[in-house]
Amino acid sequence: MDGKARCFAVRRGGISGRADVIFHQPWVRARLERLEKARYSASSLGAVIEEIRYGTGTPPPYLEPSADTVPFVRATDIKDGEVVTETLLHIANEQPKSLDKCRLAGDELIVVRSGVNTGDCAVIPKSLAGAFAAYDLILTFHKTALPQFVSTFLDTEIGRLQLNLVKGRAAQPHINAEEVSALRMPLPRPEVQRELVAGMNAKRAERRAKLAEADALLAGLDGFLLATLGLTPPPKDDRKVFAVRSKDVPGRFDPHFYLPALLQNMRMLSDAGAEPLGSLVSFSDEVWKPAAHAKPIFRYIEISSVNPQTGDARTEETLVSEAPSRARMAVRTNDIIVSLTRPHHGSIAQITPDLNGCVASTGFSVLRGINESGVSREYLWCVLRTKMCLQQMLQRASGGNYPAITEPELAKVLLPVPKPAVQDTIAAEARRRRVEARRLRAEAEASWQAAKRWFEEQLLGGAK
Repeated sequence: MDGKARCFAVRRGGISGRADVIFHQPWVRARLERLEKARYSASSLGAVIEEIRYGTGTPPPYLEPSADTVPFVRATDIKDGEVVTETLLHIANEQPKSLDKCRLAGDELIVVRSGVNTGDCAVIPKSLAGAFAAYDLILTFHKTALPQFVSTFLDTEIGRLQLNLVKGRAAQPHINAEEVSALRMPLPRPEVQRELVAGMNAKRAERRAKLAEADALLAGLDGFLLATLGLTPPPKDDRKVFAVRSKDVPGRFDPHFYLPALLQNMRMLSDAGAEPLGSLVSFSDEVWKPAAHAKPIFRYIEISSVNPQTGDARTEETLVSEAPSRARMAVRTNDIIVSLTRPHHGSIAQITPDLNGCVASTGFSVLRGINESGVSREYLWCVLRTKMCLQQMLQRASGGNYPAITEPELAKVLLPVPKPAVQDTIAAEARRRRVEARRLRAEAEASWQAAKRWFEEQLLGGAK
């Protein structure tokens, strides 16, 4: 038994103003009671909050980064307790007076207010002083609470439990300032908070190092593949201003298609005798029909279900009666699915035997009739996920904020097709790197979860 009772009763006098069933689950009550008996006295978050502000729900126009712009921090920029600064969008530094409340000085705690990431939080680093915050909660604290300590606590099991209890909504998760202020938290002295945060920062650094090692393994596959194929990458050319002669325009008038860096990549492959994808595979048009499905549940693969770093796909069991309209692509063992939306992200997966019979989103193209006399499936999956191919997919995509590629354009992507022995060498190295990267990620995650349990136990341990 997991200790989580499915059937239980609550006396009317014990409801104490809350009628939601989950709140009164015995295991939930036990966890919350432990919080009140923690080593350090618990207080409401509101007792240490100096100010709560709301970010803007109407973002200003996004601009190219320059001396006159500043970052704009959105919910999607907050991941694993940190602000991901590499992908921040920028807005003009000068904004209307009405946006002053959204201006950040550094050391504020951002709490995601709505959507699937509700409750995620991160401390704004001092390097982002002057930036603006989007539609989220902006918290500053009295000196008795360190922002990094609060952020770390809210990401523990008991912190997440409290957030999950208050964020549920019929349409989508949501949390407001009053609910955040009511959250309970053990509060040791600031010097103890600093010690605990320092311990967690050390573990975070270890985790970051393992993840970086895993990323480097996968990213380095491009260099290995080019060297093995005997290809020399063209010199770097990041020009954004360029000219194209009208006689060199083969029917496409979107400037992005003619970016020098993308054209150089295509010339390199063309000169090496690369072949178009359409000559090596056929595209499946097998449609899944919910009415013909014999069971009440089917396994669904969305684009977000494919990990772009590893190419692993996962499924979500979905009721046939609630099947999304885009759940229509039947997939079989040995298929390869390629995301047509934002294709350059690399959401490309092999359909292994355990995924046979699943249903994929119409946002995927399904490669099925693979000419294995010319190219192996393993090599094909590997080379499609390399930078040389992803750049072509981006080049042939259309749509500014939501680029997508059509199957006819995907069929034109050029792939080098070496001898079978070379393909096998590349595929074997890809497998090795994939297994090692998966191991490193699993170790990093296990270590980080153990660190969060340690942090929680330091606060909730026996009476002081």
